[in-house]
Amino acid sequence: MRVPPAAMAASGGCGPSPPALLPWGRLSAWLECVCAVTFDLELGQALECICPPEGRLTEKERTSVCYLAFPDSYSGSLGDTQFSFRFRRSAGRGPAAAGEWRCSREAPPGLQPEPAHLFGYVFFRQVRDRSVQRGYFQKSLVLVTRLPYVTLFHSLLRLVAPEYFEKLDPGLEAVCRQIDQWPPPVPGQTLNLPVMGVVIQNLLPAPLILPSVAELDLFRCFQSVLVHVQLLWELVLLGEPLVVVAPSPAMSSEVVLALASCLAPLKYCCDFRPYFTIHDNEFKEYTTRTQGPPSVLLGVTNPFFIKMLQHWPHLLRLGELRVSGDLPKQVKLKKLAKLKTLDTKPGLYTSYKAFLHKDKTLIKRLLKGIQKQRPPEAQSALLRRQLLELTQSFIIPLEHYMASLMPLQRTITPWKTPPRIHPFHQEDFLKSLDQAGPQLTCALKGDWLALYRRFFKSPNFDGWFRQRHQEMRQKLEALHLEAIAEAVGGKTVGGGTFEWVSLSHTHTHTPASVCPLAVGQGSRAAGRGGEGVKQAQGPGRALLHGHPGTEWEPEGALLCSSSLRMSGPGWWTSPRQRRWTWC
Repeated sequence: MRVPPAAMAASGGCGPSPPALLPWGRLSAWLECVCAVTFDLELGQALECICPPEGRLTEKERTSVCYLAFPDSYSGSLGDTQFSFRFRRSAGRGPAAAGEWRCSREAPPGLQPEPAHLFGYVFFRQVRDRSVQRGYFQKSLVLVTRLPYVTLFHSLLRLVAPEYFEKLDPGLEAVCRQIDQWPPPVPGQTLNLPVMGVVIQNLLPAPLILPSVAELDLFRCFQSVLVHVQLLWELVLLGEPLVVVAPSPAMSSEVVLALASCLAPLKYCCDFRPYFTIHDNEFKEYTTRTQGPPSVLLGVTNPFFIKMLQHWPHLLRLGELRVSGDLPKQVKLKKLAKLKTLDTKPGLYTSYKAFLHKDKTLIKRLLKGIQKQRPPEAQSALLRRQLLELTQSFIIPLEHYMASLMPLQRTITPWKTPPRIHPFHQEDFLKSLDQAGPQLTCALKGDWLALYRRFFKSPNFDGWFRQRHQEMRQKLEALHLEAIAEAVGGKTVGGGTFEWVSLSHTHTHTPASVCPLAVGQGSRAAGRGGEGVKQAQGPGRALLHGHPGTEWEPEGALLCSSSLRMSGPGWWTSPRQRRWTWC
């Protein structure tokens, strides 16, 4: 949403933001860099400029951006097009950008910054130009970032790219300087983001809010495969390898991103490439036949991939959108044996048999909505809600069973290590489905047990289980630490506090230092004595009151339930054998 600059002033502008410690510090919270890629007759696709000038990309990453910034196959269409890509980051990258840790912890699973991949959002222009030797002006502007904010960054490109193609380098640097003044992306807050005389007003969703900053038009993405949406949902849920062959990068990237998002609120934990070319670093890895295809959603435009990926179990071939009467022409379900390397017709080529029966009611409602000219936004909302309810019906029994593995709070005592989380037994879970299965919230019939068994073997289950197990372990540590605080007589206000005295960790022989420590998950002692009260940012960090003569290690001993051991009456030791007493 755009608002006039005056409205930003009325609402307090961008709000307070921490000072940038490094040049382009605030920009790096949003973008790695902005790249302009052009076509050189001798070099091919080449990086024309990058801002900030020093950039944050390795040479290998710059090469990837150049190859992915242009359509892979020849297209005579003129005008502007936008699409997205995603590629692996090089090893040995630096620490997270300012504010990224908070975005990572508090954002919904599908909107968290990518630790191992970078996104590229592209605005490509191809127009006739007699002053150019080839007769065409071909150039792309690319926003490179760790953030999967598809809608936001494509909106930004629609403002910036046309202006850049007119003014070139100076205009691009000016835009980057404006972005360098933006507040960091904090989930749950409405941010006013000024750029080029307008203000983009954007709500970054908190974990319990459905994402809009990256929300795609699902109905437009799936309108030619509406009758197969549920089958595609199963393939994505199970982490099956799937190739999407589309006539344009825009269509391939939109469909792949839509597929990856259709599991919300469950995070898609497999790899996905909205737009993939023969020049990609993983080309050999994905096309080799010496091993099974990886769990990845692959969006391509070059028909050459149909031949190279014949060993993949699922291929979705999309054509130009055609309307038959009032209804979009639906692709047919076809057997892999009918897949031809040349002139492959649109269709979903797979031998997969769906575990769940088709939701004919949903399909009828969507197709009827087309006939009645229901607004596309309403169609997308209907489709997204149905997919959301289907995913929730599938995941709620898993959440309930996982919660039953948590030890009872009465078993947590301050003088013993925290009890362990009970193991996840797949057969026990499957037995529980008779009384608390998805049939309680979903009317769809089918072989739910077989679907769960396949899900247990997928990366999506592994990612979900690891995340839930970590959250439960952190909760146990927090409860154990609270029990310790109550046992030693500390006050429990808010999150709970207790006092402790250091009798040995001093550099001079001054009296002992008394420090209140905020109870949290994995609290750390941090800071230097003599600097007064220190409050480190983030949940579970220590609130220290330093006294002259006492020095706390900048990343000191972890003060949590798993790292404190009783070594005598009233005494505790950290893993580094420094003694603390409780008062």
